[in-house]
Amino acid sequence: MCSIHTVLVFALVATTIFTPVYGLEVCQSTDRDCHSHDEKALDTVKSRWNMSVSNLIQNLDQFSVSCKKLIEAFPIDEVDGDFVRTVKNCIFSKSIPTPLKGPLRLAAVSKVDVIEGILDVDMAVTQSEEFLHYASGGGLLPGSVPLAHRYGGHQFGYWAGQLGDGRAHSLGQYTNRKGEVWELQLKGSGKTPYSRSGDGRAVIRSSVREFLCSEAMHFLGVPTSRAASLIVSDEPVLRDQFYNGNLKTERGAVVLRLAKSWFRIGSLEILAQSGEIDLLRKLLNFVIDEHFSSIKSDDPDKYLMYYSTVVNETAHLIAQWMSVGFAHGVCNTDNFSLLSITIDFGPFGFMESYNPNFVPNTSDDEGRYRIGAQANVALFNLEKLLMALSPVLSKKQQQEAKIILKGYVDTYQMRIHQLFKSKLGLLGEEEDDGYLIAFLLKMMEDTQSDFTMTFRQLGDVSAQQLHNRNFTQMWALEDLSSHKLFSDWLSMYLLRLSRQQNDNNLDRQHRMNNVNPRYVLRNWMAESAIRKAEMNDFSEVELLHHILSFPFVTQETAEEAGYAARPPLWAKRLKVSCSS
Repeated sequence: MCSIHTVLVFALVATTIFTPVYGLEVCQSTDRDCHSHDEKALDTVKSRWNMSVSNLIQNLDQFSVSCKKLIEAFPIDEVDGDFVRTVKNCIFSKSIPTPLKGPLRLAAVSKVDVIEGILDVDMAVTQSEEFLHYASGGGLLPGSVPLAHRYGGHQFGYWAGQLGDGRAHSLGQYTNRKGEVWELQLKGSGKTPYSRSGDGRAVIRSSVREFLCSEAMHFLGVPTSRAASLIVSDEPVLRDQFYNGNLKTERGAVVLRLAKSWFRIGSLEILAQSGEIDLLRKLLNFVIDEHFSSIKSDDPDKYLMYYSTVVNETAHLIAQWMSVGFAHGVCNTDNFSLLSITIDFGPFGFMESYNPNFVPNTSDDEGRYRIGAQANVALFNLEKLLMALSPVLSKKQQQEAKIILKGYVDTYQMRIHQLFKSKLGLLGEEEDDGYLIAFLLKMMEDTQSDFTMTFRQLGDVSAQQLHNRNFTQMWALEDLSSHKLFSDWLSMYLLRLSRQQNDNNLDRQHRMNNVNPRYVLRNWMAESAIRKAEMNDFSEVELLHHILSFPFVTQETAEEAGYAARPPLWAKRLKVSCSS
């Protein structure tokens, strides 16, 4: 037992940044009630969303966006047209969306939470022809001057030069009745100057995944962009899904998505790399003034303070990804937000069997972006951010920034430890908590136990059931308990729980089920919905969207669909690539 103890403690302390340790504190979304655990609580959440429609927009002609702030803040590309070119000395190029060829179908819409809750639009409007028109790129909203953003990035570790919005158009900013400012964007809306060799389109399979996952991440409490709608067409789009020469005709789709900002690390990198330092400073000032109100615009250390904030928040974001078993799949610098939110959902995956080497992206041959490497990759990306900031930092500030960056590992490890303790229902701090966590992870890896359901079922099971090892109909715990050292770990865990004063079994279960989801967007679930959507059956997309809006609530329809059951055998054969 001593040798195992030594190995596991070393693994946790010395290599946490390389090996995923998981956890999630109480949901940070607006609707905290979504973590209740019975149908009555679910009804309570629903009733809160039954807002009056009297002050909602009834016609999209009344809905307006503004591009004024962005256009006045930055120089715009002097060249017109969507032909591919190298762009210099600007942040945006004007670019008109290319309408999807009909007939068009509304495949999914986040009616209450996004359409009504963020965009102030009556959800009845989503059933109109004008909604299909505007949300698919067929027309411009009042006030819209569509823009494509110029950025660069490090892709799979190497500088890729100019990248940019190759198939995304920013429609403008919308200020809602709460005073929040959201930037609306169409993805899959046609060519821009940054399309390179692409056609500017997105297909149904990737668009379904983006719509569902961005919303699912929000309700898991992870900072993320949002999705308002998904519209599919009959427009033929050629794709070589696995880059093996097997071209296939798919159908085009457009997602209407939104975020507080779409600026990313690559937005600054392209300016630093091109020597456009005045524009680099201008973009930094804009981001700080608009999104980091605690940093004073006249503070001589404002760029350093901004960097410190991003380092801290990125460490927290990656810890939250890991806490729900989320692997982004393409952690390039052009996919890392300057606001530390999750953006650009491509070949992502939620890990099923616990495996630090889980790689969701079949295009990632070397496993650079495996789930266990995400924290290290984020450190790499933050190093590149510092390089981009260096031209506007003094020598002293650059040295201070390097010290800040060194603190990333400690921040990440501290956060991971906190989150994981929460997943196990632990209160307070004891010396052996790290070992208890590492011991469990090692057993999960050895037994290939399901990540999501192992923690969920540990929260579902009573203390008496744990004592008796009564895991009837708890398939993940049955897998875990097959480990030869399970009894040793269980004794430690129960003893640790017994020392928590004023804590009873029901309180522990409630805490654990508030942070351990029962449902995540597993690849097989998304694939099942995609196959139906490609046949114009959007019922499972709608079902998944509803289920994943309440991931901590046990739901009868989700149980009937098998969303908390052992994954089907065919799920292991699924592959996801960068092609979309």
